[in-house]
Amino acid sequence: MSDGAKRVRKHRDKMKAAGLKPVTIWVPDVNAPEFKAQVAREIAAINASADEKVILDELSGIEIEGWK
Repeated sequence: MSDGAKRVRKHRDKMKAAGLKPVTIWVPDVNAPEFKAQVAREIAAINASADEKVILDELSGIEIEGWK
């Protein structure tokens, strides 16, 4: 086992001992052309909506504890 693999194993063992487990989370690639196109379509739909101001007011009023 290489030194790097030993360090990774030690780190993972330490994290498991702390009651944590590794997970993989897949998120959208914000640099992908498809993602950018979808965002553009959604923005266009909001801008074309008669309720644009209401929608934007609702979105801007969302508060998440601990986020600024």
